[in-house]
Amino acid sequence: NKIIKIKMKKIINFWSKYYAVILAFITFLYSVSLWFSGYQLEGIFVAIWVPSILGFYLTINQVILNNKNN
Repeated sequence: NKIIKIKMKKIINFWSKYYAVILAFITFLYSVSLWFSGYQLEGIFVAIWVPSILGFYLTINQVILNNKNN
């Protein structure tokens, strides 16, 4: 039971740090698949999501860090 809690804590810690990068990468792969499937405009539209996801992640992390320091 204790081992399971430790593993779950590690998984949650990893996911909380890297979820935005993982989601941005999945979005990028989806965009590339749309592009090469003949849906160029849709691929470009989805590609715009990648910097939006990463920017939102950075903003949220900055707010969290500022709240911890105050």
